[in-house]
Order: sequence, then structure tokens, then C-alpha cells
Amino acid sequence: MSVAPDRWGVIYNPKAGTRKVQKRWKAIKEYMDEKGVEYDYVQSEGFGSVERLAGILANNGYRTIVVVGGDGALNDAINGIMLSSALDKENICIGLIPNGIGNDYARYWEISSDYREAVDTLMKRRKRRIDVGTCYYYDGEKHTTRYFLNAINIGLGARVVKITDQCKRFWSVKYLSYFMALLSIIFERKLYRMHLKMNGEHIRGRIMTVCIGSAWGWGQTPSAVPYNGWLDVSVIYRPELLQLWPGLWMLIQGRILNHKVVRPYRTQHVKVLRAQNASVDLDGRILDRHFPLEIGVLHEAITLLIPD
Repeated sequence: MSVAPDRWGVIYNPKAGTRKVQKRWKAIKEYMDEKGVEYDYVQSEGFGSVERLAGILANNGYRTIVVVGGDGALNDAINGIMLSSALDKENICIGLIPNGIGNDYARYWEISSDYREAVDTLMKRRKRRIDVGTCYYYDGEKHTTRYFLNAINIGLGARVVKITDQCKRFWSVKYLSYFMALLSIIFERKLYRMHLKMNGEHIRGRIMTVCIGSAWGWGQTPSAVPYNGWLDVSVIYRPELLQLWPGLWMLIQGRILNHKVVRPYRTQHVKVLRAQNASVDLDGRILDRHFPLEIGVLHEAITLLIPD
């Protein structure tokens, strides 16, 4: 199938917890039509469909794939593209119109949450080569690779993602979901027996959470740069109760690496040999636990459309 290089393949992922699904898309569509954007669009139909749709678009010749969604939808899309049979994945441009509860990656690039400004940004076609993180493991039947753009969380960070998703499912209220997740941090300062290897060093012990980030990682890897070919790793041990509130404030302020229970590292490869009973998430998507995990990075493996 021959598709014009600048024609967009748009994947609309409805925002979790909102009843204004069609109203939101109608507004975005009308603005793109007004601006004369050439595009074809598909709407996701539940978990896993964004990945499938992104793969179909890549295989059918679309070289500008725009995701209308949040971090999770973007993760699904990057996996669909990277796992597709397209021979020139590096030439595919990813565009993002933030439409999710979690938009951490969009905030890193200062992509506006106003869909008009986001569409204007995409039309300018300013390109930036970006890194793609890899997570390789054996799922019990076959060796599998999953990809990420923002971060992998192991331990409490992934538990917060899991609790937030469960709260959204029951209450469909963003801030209530975050509040319940915050309570989990306060009352569930659980430790996990972990064994990691990176830069020739073995890290063993009872650890609260580990964040392996190509970008901000929801504030846990604030110095990470998603185009330098490196991963930042924050190993966080359990704080005392009196250290918790200052730690949360430092997290919000982007200074979490200065906290005394945080050990920062920079590497290109991490092997997670053990993380007993710990949850794992990639960009907000919970991963079935299969250790060991081999985590790496592909330098400038794909292109992102970014603001000026």
C-alpha cells in the first residue's frame, strides 16, 4: 500500500474515566479538518488494540503515526511499531496529542495538553531522534521483547500504577485514583528482595522500588535524557516515616536523587536477576513477572515530532 509520506495515521485512544469520548474526538477531528491535515483515523477498542493498530499502520506504509492518548497508549503504539514487519521503522515519525490521565512523556517534551497546540506542533514536523528502551525476558513459552520510552518500575512504583488503574476502573475519577495510590505509598512501604547487575556491580538487598528510565520516569529519574543512549537507574530503599514527606516533596521538585535513601546509576544495560513478589510496569503497562529481565536501550531508534 502506498501512502503519502506526510499523511497521518491517527490512533484515537479514549481517555480513561471520561464520558465525553466522542465529544473530545469530534473537537480534535474538526480542528485537523480546519487545518487541512491529511489523515486516516482508527479508534482503539480496548486493551491491546492500540498496539495492533499501530502495527497495521506501520505495515501499510504510514510513516507518520499519531497517538491521541497517554503514556500507556504511547507504549502500546511503540511496541506495535517496533514489533511490526516494517523494514524502515527508524523512518516512522511518532506524533502525540496528549489525551490520557498519565502524560509524563508529553510533559518531558513540553507537548501541550491543548489539542490545538499539539496539532500545530505536529504540522510543523520538527523531528527528533529518540531512544527506545528494551526489556527482554522468557515468558515461560518463548523469549519476548517489550519496548518502552519513559521508564520501567519494579516494586512499589509498579504497585502505585496497578492501584491507580484499579481505582480508575471502579471510580473513573483521576484525582481519587492518585489519592488512593498515594495512601499506598504511606501505608505500604513494602520491601522486596532484589538482585540487580549493572556496570559490573551486583546490587542485592531489600529494596522498596527501582526505576529504570530513559526519560523522567514520573520524577524518579529526573536527569535521564531520552536521546543520549543511556538509562538512568534510581534504586530507592525504604525511608523512615519522617523522611517520607520530604521525599515526596523532593520527588515533585525533581530533586529525588538528593534523598539519602536513593542510589542513582547510569548504564546501558541492567539485568534484574531477582525481585521477589515485585510488580513490574513499562510506561504504565503492568508486565507479567518473568525474571530475569534484560533491560537495554536502542540509541535513536525512532523519530518523535516535538515542539519548537
